[in-house]
Amino acid sequence: MLTQTQVAAFLIKVAVAASIASILMRFARMQKILLKDERTVSERLQLAFIFSLLFGGSAAVPILSRHQYPAIDLALEGSVIAGMLGGYVSGLITGLCVSVPDMLTGKYMSMPLFAATGLIGALMHDLAPQREDVWYFSPFIDLNLYRLLRHILLLKRGAIQRRIVKRAAFNVVCNALVIMAELLRWAVHRTFPVHNTFFLLENDKHLTLPKFIMSAATTLFSVSLPIRVWSSFRAERQLEIQRARLVEARLAALTNQINPHFLFNTLNSVSTLIRIDPERARSMIYRLSSILRRLLRKTDSFVLLRDEITFIDDYLSIEIVRFGDKLRFQKEIGEGTLERLVPSMILQPIIENSIKHGLSAKIQGGTILLKTWLEGTRLHISIADDGVGIAESRLGTIFEQGIGVSNVNERLRVLFGSSYNMLINSQPGQGTQTTLVIPELESYSPDAVERASA
Repeated sequence: MLTQTQVAAFLIKVAVAASIASILMRFARMQKILLKDERTVSERLQLAFIFSLLFGGSAAVPILSRHQYPAIDLALEGSVIAGMLGGYVSGLITGLCVSVPDMLTGKYMSMPLFAATGLIGALMHDLAPQREDVWYFSPFIDLNLYRLLRHILLLKRGAIQRRIVKRAAFNVVCNALVIMAELLRWAVHRTFPVHNTFFLLENDKHLTLPKFIMSAATTLFSVSLPIRVWSSFRAERQLEIQRARLVEARLAALTNQINPHFLFNTLNSVSTLIRIDPERARSMIYRLSSILRRLLRKTDSFVLLRDEITFIDDYLSIEIVRFGDKLRFQKEIGEGTLERLVPSMILQPIIENSIKHGLSAKIQGGTILLKTWLEGTRLHISIADDGVGIAESRLGTIFEQGIGVSNVNERLRVLFGSSYNMLINSQPGQGTQTTLVIPELESYSPDAVERASA
């Protein structure tokens, strides 16, 4: 029967394996190498070097402590893991290197044993139906057998894909190979009484089947737990990448809705002026070409406020040609605001709404006032007009109507989450004021978008 000390040693061994896996994830370089499905030869060598240091160090601890901490030795498990993740190069090199502490103490069979277990891990790497299937390795033999039999029955009925059956079969084969590695350790220990290898139960004279089962189960969990820990990190990273790509796709879709809306209105004005005022039409086309050159040149989702205001100047020069003296534009630019980053094409839809819905209905026209200022680290942008205003009944659903304002609000929400603010105040007959409050953003990247929207 197993003693309490032996059970505790097996449990400690599994805990140490999980701890090593967690520690490795603290380093960005290790994340980059570990979480890949395909690795270069250089990366496989780096993986072997790191595993050799860690798992070789774990093998040296019991020797240096005069066998006070025998459960920390994970040399065999490290060889299997290296082979599973890095293939034959990583598995063989790791197996040879982690055997050095045992070799120095006269346990000469450690080197061929750990080299063989490294190759067993590499065989598991090659048997994976798809590279990512390695990350789904499970130590629960009974559950893996149940899944395999169940999936085979479902496959015959045409209810599941063959790939799912292959993954279940891969888990069963991996379980058998890890047990084979543990069986090799037992065989070496019994065959070579002197120059064998480190063995957790080497002082036990009664090596029974229950003890082998416990030892094999410990090895299974010591191999699978690091794989599952790294698999969780890998899934989280893939989710972050997918979220960033989703944000980029949504921003691109919203921006693509804004630009055609602006171009349609401008070209419609040009078509009207071609017959009644060709000179003004030519001027509008020139201004439009300047705007298009800028749009083609700028691909970033964020621009300096200075550039955004220059774009507005070009845009309003077109609208002033259309409306004449009825349209006036004023600016009050606060100190330090021009160098702040803002989402591109964020002001034009609001100003377009002021012209279309606020000022075009007034016989005498009106004025648009653009103001910017800083409050702490937050940029405030106000666009106010003295037009006809918005009815109170319509103001409550303003973000659900039209393309311009709703898209601006959606873009800000996607980029900044709850960190932004967009306020619309209006009085019928007095005008409308739209205020944007944008948090500071030093540079644009998918990671910056994620941080801003967190």
